[in-house]
Amino acid sequence: MAVPPEPLLTDRLLRSWLRCKRRAWLDQFGDPDQRLWTAHRALQLDEQRRSFSSLFPERPQRGEAAAQAAAPAVVGLRLQALGPGQYVLQAHPPLLQRVEGSSRWGSHAYRPVLFRQGRRLTREHRLVLALWGRLLAEEQQAPVSTGLVLAGAGRALQKEQLPLAGGLPRQLDDALVRLADDLQRPSPPPLVADRKKCILCSWRGLCDRDARAEGHLSEVSGIGAKRRDMLVELGIVRLEDLAVADPDRLAAALAVHGEQHGEAAAQLVTQARVQQRGEALRRDGSLALPELLEAPGVLIYDIESDPDARDDFLHGFVRLPRLADGTWPELPAAAQAPYQPLLALHEHGEPRVWQRLQRLLQAYPGWPVLHYGETELLALVRMAQRQGASDRQIAALRARLVDVHQRVRRHWWLPVNSYGLKAVASWLGFQWSQKGVDGARALLWWRQWRFWGVSAPAAGAPATTCAASSATTTMTAWPPGPWRSGCSTTTRPERRASAQLPPPAPTGGATKPSGTRISRATGSPPAVAASSWGSASAWRRTRARPSSPSARASLEVITPARSPAAVVRVVPGLSSSAAAGPVPAQRQWRSCCFTPS
Repeated sequence: MAVPPEPLLTDRLLRSWLRCKRRAWLDQFGDPDQRLWTAHRALQLDEQRRSFSSLFPERPQRGEAAAQAAAPAVVGLRLQALGPGQYVLQAHPPLLQRVEGSSRWGSHAYRPVLFRQGRRLTREHRLVLALWGRLLAEEQQAPVSTGLVLAGAGRALQKEQLPLAGGLPRQLDDALVRLADDLQRPSPPPLVADRKKCILCSWRGLCDRDARAEGHLSEVSGIGAKRRDMLVELGIVRLEDLAVADPDRLAAALAVHGEQHGEAAAQLVTQARVQQRGEALRRDGSLALPELLEAPGVLIYDIESDPDARDDFLHGFVRLPRLADGTWPELPAAAQAPYQPLLALHEHGEPRVWQRLQRLLQAYPGWPVLHYGETELLALVRMAQRQGASDRQIAALRARLVDVHQRVRRHWWLPVNSYGLKAVASWLGFQWSQKGVDGARALLWWRQWRFWGVSAPAAGAPATTCAASSATTTMTAWPPGPWRSGCSTTTRPERRASAQLPPPAPTGGATKPSGTRISRATGSPPAVAASSWGSASAWRRTRARPSSPSARASLEVITPARSPAAVVRVVPGLSSSAAAGPVPAQRQWRSCCFTPS
């Protein structure tokens, strides 16, 4: 592929290169059709918008005309200049703040503003802000001594001034030269050692295929960057090398780096062999879920949350009773079990949410609550503690909750490179009716619904889809029949031992979907027309009204009688006076297009 003699180095390329050199090369020369959309970028832009609107409640102005008019906040200004090696540098700062000084625009100047995710400034933040400051100084013909870094929003807005002098210019020059060199390569740089953060990248699908093809050690569950370096020093560079290694010799070699590494050697070798063969291996012959032996039914539980706001906004339960013949339903039948969403709004207050959860759990005595991962257990226990539950009540709650993820890790080695929910469910053949849906996209839908409210067209759609996504995700925690009974098979119940199945991607996408097909797990009831809400007998309605009488809207969560799909619609509020009030400050920003950085 021909490379231009003077490549255009942008702030987006620099940011990508600082995160992953391979990503920057793919951004420049990769096939755009291979990119996967990710909700993480949209979430970052949403957080950036909220932070900027906290700093400037009024809508910012655009372009150079706004800078000449001394606007307090300017967006949409493109900066360009020559960099080291005569490379063309280009940047699109998302926001410029007016400061004291003089420039070619008059008796004022500007400095760049950067939104920071995370708890501290990183090298990426410093160098990108330094690039913006350098190009802005040339554009306004006035020095830029500091940049402004924002984090959080509202009352939690944090401001930090970053000096752009000292060693930053030299570090920036060095990074730009190395970036330009990497862009001159005829092929992309090698895969990174630690691929845990690849789930956030739009090129993850392409890199996952390359990692599987070359047997990259990061594909083995339990191997991170540090442990991979240890194995490479020992001459183990691929998954196949690890699968044929002697566990005892490997344990002795790894023990010099720490006792914990030596103890993990046998498990790493076994995991590599399981992934190479594509077959599961039983590691504990006892019953995986003894709680199901006498239980009349189970509740399968999943939480959708906004971690930044510390808001568990949706508690979803699938109610799965035992069949009349005493057996448990398999996935096709279990997918038709009723799904009950419990929407938890801040307006309701946590005491009301806790009361509703207690009422639901008490309605099904003796039913274990299955969940995948520790999130649900920790959330419920902490809520119980905040609401003054006794030690006896908390102990009973802990005993009732069953972590399927923990049981899977305890009883099986699986041919997956991650024991996360989506990776395991995809290997089992579970298929999501909504392709590409994950927790990040559900969170994005939720924030969109909370932000736009009743003023947006089809305002309930994000919340509707979020609840439907939660219903499908909840069902993935229901294990296959042989796993529930604790059988000792060494392969998937529905696959022959000779079948070869490549391990799924870290994001959970199966490379060869097979097994039970769940295609209508979140489908709407066909008997209900698009313009109708159905009859009262076919739908269960629970209205959750905000406690404040001046609230603009209330939510009605409507669940089909025999389908896990949930429809959440906005019902006109109790008072129309609030709707005629002024537009919130944050919405002044919603039509401003911040250039993705």
